[in-house]
Amino acid sequence: MSLTRRTLLATTGGVLAAPALVSAQGSSWRPDRPVTIIVPWAAGGSTDQMARIVAAELEAALGQRFVVVNQPGASGSIGTRNALEAAKDGMTWAAGAAVDVGCYKVLGLLDTQLQDWNLFFAVANVNILVANPRAGIADFGAAMEAFRTRGASMAVATAGVSSAGHNMMSAIKAATRIDYRHATYDGGNPAMIATVSGETPMGAVLLVEAAEMIRARRLIPLAVQAEQPVTLQGVGELPSIKRWLPDIPAPMNYFGVWCPKGVPQNVVDTVGQVWRDRIKDSQRLKDYAAQRAAVFTPIAGQEAHDEAWKMVRQTAWLYFDGGTARVSPDTLGIQRL
Repeated sequence: MSLTRRTLLATTGGVLAAPALVSAQGSSWRPDRPVTIIVPWAAGGSTDQMARIVAAELEAALGQRFVVVNQPGASGSIGTRNALEAAKDGMTWAAGAAVDVGCYKVLGLLDTQLQDWNLFFAVANVNILVANPRAGIADFGAAMEAFRTRGASMAVATAGVSSAGHNMMSAIKAATRIDYRHATYDGGNPAMIATVSGETPMGAVLLVEAAEMIRARRLIPLAVQAEQPVTLQGVGELPSIKRWLPDIPAPMNYFGVWCPKGVPQNVVDTVGQVWRDRIKDSQRLKDYAAQRAAVFTPIAGQEAHDEAWKMVRQTAWLYFDGGTARVSPDTLGIQRL
């Protein structure tokens, strides 16, 4: 039994009850069995980290277990498909980066788009290019020189096609015309570990995934894909890629949980209420964001869609221009920025 569940039992005389903010609503959702959150990536990565904190907050708010299940594969599309095809009863959710859900159809991986989901965001993450200390790459300028001289023999580890790291490398390639060898893994954590071990000289992952190894000096931070330098606790300022590539895009990369459209409205309304009353003030999420240099962004609904749409538009056309898209974005209503 989880600590949260034991605490609720102890404070309610042995009866597991939801707090007043939920139970006071006449049509509120009260799950009568554990709820599943599918993380379509390997354990330990950015989505997994975020989802487990969100699950604990939802569990405390709704008085029912939220179980995180890792189902990696096919750039996150397998786990996401399982959530999409599950019964529309609110008992199965997916987690991840909104840009993935928004671009699966462009890549031909899954017949779904951003507007097919009820979106609840917790944080926005920053992409980073890192190097193994033994690779002899001290900064982003040295990385660019390595790409120019070694080209397709220079491996970069990412969490796979459509992952944040792959998106970053696609943007770099579009801006510079360099080449590289894409080494794919089943999540950001395995990609980060591959770079730490020296299996690949560089990795393009999320800063939340690489933060601890950067602090331990097992990885060299080369550049973050952000408008400005980013400060990482215990390390200091990490340079923005715009120092070298001033015109490269750096949209916010939103992460959260979502359920498909078609679930009962009281499910969506209740979780929306939890987002407004609990998630927006979650100290656990705030601490996580501060420690890992993420941005705490507790937004949901139409606001979440509109914010995520900015990165979807930019990324979908990066895929198309780079030759990896199976479907032209404009046929899906995704216009160029």
